[in-house]
Amino acid sequence: MVKLRHLRSVALTFFFFTFFSTPVSPNMSRHRAVRNLDIDDVLDEDQYEDNYDENQLDESQLTNEDHEQLDNGLQYVYSVLGDDIPLSDVEIKEALWYYYFDKEETVDWALGKIQQIKKEQEKKQAQEQQKKQAAAKAKAAATAKSKSNDLSSNMAKLALGNQKTKSSTSVSSASNLSTPSTTPIGSRAPSPLAKIPASKRINVLEEYAKRTNEKPKMNLVVIGHVDAGKSTLMGHVLYALGHVNERTMQKYEHDSQKIGKGSFSYAWVLDETGEERDRGITMDIAMNHFDTPHRQFTLLDAPGHRDFIPNMISGTAQADAAILVVDAATGGFESGFQGNGQTKEHAYLARSLGVQQLVVAINKLDAVEWSQSRYDEIVAQLKPFLLQVGFRGSKMTFVPVSGLTGANLVKRSDDKLLTSWYDGPCLVEIIDVLEPPVRVIDKPLRITVTDFFKGGVSVGSSSGVSIGGSIDAGHVQVGEHIMIVPGNEVGIVKTLQVNDEAGDWAAAGDSVLMTIQGLDILNFSTGCVACNPQFPVPVTRSFTAQIVVFDIRYPLTSGMIVNLHQQGVDEPVVISKLKCILDKSTGEVLKKKPRHLLKGMTAKVQIDVLDRPIPLEAFKDSKHLGRITLRKYGETMAAGVVDEILTFGA
Repeated sequence: MVKLRHLRSVALTFFFFTFFSTPVSPNMSRHRAVRNLDIDDVLDEDQYEDNYDENQLDESQLTNEDHEQLDNGLQYVYSVLGDDIPLSDVEIKEALWYYYFDKEETVDWALGKIQQIKKEQEKKQAQEQQKKQAAAKAKAAATAKSKSNDLSSNMAKLALGNQKTKSSTSVSSASNLSTPSTTPIGSRAPSPLAKIPASKRINVLEEYAKRTNEKPKMNLVVIGHVDAGKSTLMGHVLYALGHVNERTMQKYEHDSQKIGKGSFSYAWVLDETGEERDRGITMDIAMNHFDTPHRQFTLLDAPGHRDFIPNMISGTAQADAAILVVDAATGGFESGFQGNGQTKEHAYLARSLGVQQLVVAINKLDAVEWSQSRYDEIVAQLKPFLLQVGFRGSKMTFVPVSGLTGANLVKRSDDKLLTSWYDGPCLVEIIDVLEPPVRVIDKPLRITVTDFFKGGVSVGSSSGVSIGGSIDAGHVQVGEHIMIVPGNEVGIVKTLQVNDEAGDWAAAGDSVLMTIQGLDILNFSTGCVACNPQFPVPVTRSFTAQIVVFDIRYPLTSGMIVNLHQQGVDEPVVISKLKCILDKSTGEVLKKKPRHLLKGMTAKVQIDVLDRPIPLEAFKDSKHLGRITLRKYGETMAAGVVDEILTFGA
């Protein structure tokens, strides 16, 4: 068995070398032979005996070196997880043998196994508890029935001489029978508007209908590789549109020159923290608002550095459209598009998070004297990739710009070097015709909380807790009850700001900042959701999802622990089951229970949350709360949508 396992190991080594390594010399015949190798022929299951079990460990056939590695691995697992884990030495050694003595993989397997054991124990305890409760109910019902029979007999005797009383008693009995004992009156949560006097209630649907004469509101995220000039570009747009006054701009220029970063003055419009300005990079989502002739935009400036991808995901999840900024300077585009650059990953994430409309701003083109050949070169490489990611050509626009000089941002450039070959619209003209999405205001309230702090929104107010976020669905008004999930705590909306202006109500698509009374700040956590108490968001520890695998270095396997990102949620999860591989076009099942998932595959998997339960909804019920992203090793492994919630509650 050891020899057979060694042959299998050699075959797998050749297979992964072929898929994930670049040959040193493509002309060497040995590499051509490896590329033509069919791994299915090498690992054909039919060549093995039926009773062969690759997980079975026969220590009598192991070498002294194998025994030493098993003992070292066993000690390592116990040092990490403790001595009281519900796993035997044999199970851990078999896992070490299965993972080729890889200690970290074995620890990951052990964590998943422990979680599975705990779930089974909890399920068994719950079943035993249900049996006890059922027995207690049956006993109580029998007692109640006996007392009822005695009472009925006595009442029948008393009612013989009083027909009127008998009739009244019959009506009362019928009324009681019409209310099942399992659904007591008052068990349903009261209306969120119960505390608002009828005279002060706002018909939000009617008020929202009046907005048809106003400019449509859209959330616009700016993404791209670090140092592509995202903050400088959008800061210049805000200044050119009059959202930053001259005096403030002069202060930014003076202060940035003092620290030797004069070219960062426009970026400081959005990068407001001292650390961001010192380091010269965006670290968190910067939010601002601006108007174009036909649109109202909430601007979300996302960080480009790979260390802050979770913040980028949080901001992009709120967006209706995106501007992908690429650096046209010599070597700039290549550093973002090739290797570990973030241009590709940001494009993947934006599309998987629901962004359909994309504007590609080819920035810093003035640094290469508005070269048409450079512009065409970038478009030729980027456009096929974006089409492959899933963006439609009809909803994708390329535009040459300069964030530093402001050329072709707010008005069309008159630079002859550019106008000699480009006569299209400027950046603001392009985003001014983006299609606004259809807002879901007739569904239950859903607000993903992106920020929260103690104290009120109003100046001098110190009571309550203030939360900020974008309304994904439904509507809310001052005085309304809202529930915070997880936790199911209910508070009252006392004040409300909509897009930085005081208001009495808000609806889907609005960015809001509201003060809630009746809740402690400890009731809030990153990624929590504010919702309608009558229709709370479910929390879960287990669900199925349909995912698309990205450009990964290692295959996804059952038992792999990854980080799940959903809006503001960032939680460790385990891919507990690989259910099937799907045809990405038709959805047809191609293979059930695959061993692993490779680049570009579409699959259905089961995911279990390892720590706290998280708020989630199926994608068919909520497009915002039904999208997920899976990351590991600092890279995005896969993204997809929630198919079914398997468990509810903690």
